[in-house]
Amino acid sequence: MNIQFSVLIENAPNAPGVYKMYDADNNLLYVGKAKNISNRLKQYLDISKLELHKQVMRTLVHHIEWETVSTESDALLREQELIKTLKPKYNIMLTDGKMYPMLALTSGDFPRLLKFRGKISQRRDVYGPYPSVSALNETIKTIQKVCQIRTCTDTQMRNRSRPCLLHQIGRCSAPCCNPNPAKYADSLRIARKILTGDSQPIIADFTKQMKQLSDNMDYESAAIIRDKIAALTETSNRGTRRNTAYTSNLDWGNNVSELENLLKIKINLAGVFDNSHLFGKNSVGAMITFNHSGFEKSGYRHFKLQDKSRAGNDIAMMSEFIKRAVERGPKLDLIIVDGGIAQWNIANRASNGIPVMGVTKGEVRDGDEHFILPNGEILNTLPKDSALFLMLRAVRDEAHRFVITYHRATRAKQMTASVLDDIDGIGPTRKRALLQHFGSVHAIADADLNALKHVPGLGKNAAEKIYAHFHQ
Repeated sequence: MNIQFSVLIENAPNAPGVYKMYDADNNLLYVGKAKNISNRLKQYLDISKLELHKQVMRTLVHHIEWETVSTESDALLREQELIKTLKPKYNIMLTDGKMYPMLALTSGDFPRLLKFRGKISQRRDVYGPYPSVSALNETIKTIQKVCQIRTCTDTQMRNRSRPCLLHQIGRCSAPCCNPNPAKYADSLRIARKILTGDSQPIIADFTKQMKQLSDNMDYESAAIIRDKIAALTETSNRGTRRNTAYTSNLDWGNNVSELENLLKIKINLAGVFDNSHLFGKNSVGAMITFNHSGFEKSGYRHFKLQDKSRAGNDIAMMSEFIKRAVERGPKLDLIIVDGGIAQWNIANRASNGIPVMGVTKGEVRDGDEHFILPNGEILNTLPKDSALFLMLRAVRDEAHRFVITYHRATRAKQMTASVLDDIDGIGPTRKRALLQHFGSVHAIADADLNALKHVPGLGKNAAEKIYAHFHQ
């Protein structure tokens, strides 16, 4: 047993997380994940049992750092993030992509979606790695539901004389029997956006399509689009949960103190703003707050746009929401906005003298952020793996999560209201009773007259009006 190494790991936690090994010159040698950090590090004690390259690395280790997360899956995702940004010398396995399941789209007129384990260089169009096979399978299921991309082999495709079961259940467009290169190419474009995490524009387009179909009383087609939106939303929500999984482990006290030193201000409470709308409709905003103790939920606020002339104009909307937040409290010492110099300028004018900081995305949303300081200076030298950088990205993401959740709720409420409000005599009480009984507007539209009559408090006349509205 190497006593020196055992001393390095004697305080390692019995919790999931990642560990980082450094040499005497503070060069990062290796990043690893663990379900239990303490148990994993003990496996390095007997150097003879390690792989050759890890035996060499083990002799160079001078000190070790670790950070805990909530689950083993979170540990994997954090490990990948650190390896991609820091590129430790001895992370050979993950760098070569041999350990974790991945997805690829093949080439040709009708590319196939497949899962594999192997070197990334073996595939041209690769996505991942994924934290587990189940996570990868959920992604495949979403792509099938939304885009109907084939998963069969080329041989199977060439030899089919009629569509398979996946086509019958709406998960494959059957290019084997019904080739449509232009339509398939459009589906591939959407699939690639989903696989790279860019689902929001697709959800927005689908929502617009669903609204048009519903207005035209094509409820069957609207239901198909609705199911696609549901699948995409769930995938998007899983991504949001993964991105915010580390916030509970941030050292808020030290991070906020470092931010105070950077900005030369005292922060008792900071507010972070973001807005959301869909083609100018359902324009809303949100503010989340944090301090030395972490997120301060009592300061969270939602905003519905009051000046409708600003609808769809992100900068004008931001101005209204910040003015209202400043006027009505809580008292803020710092305002952070998600956006570039235009958002920073308008926030400065609306902030009534409160310092404003901007978080701008750069070319990549996660990992390329830089910051606009209250004096207008651009800060792009903050290390991407530093605790302060990760905290600023986390509070930006929390504001985005909070406003998107609110926007979806208001959009769903508005869409439900717009359909049922067209029926004379159906007020809030009856709408509530209908939704509680059937669960959705789609189910109400599909219900027969007898089923509608059994809704508590609805009455025969109202039931007949509803049935006539949807079945004329």
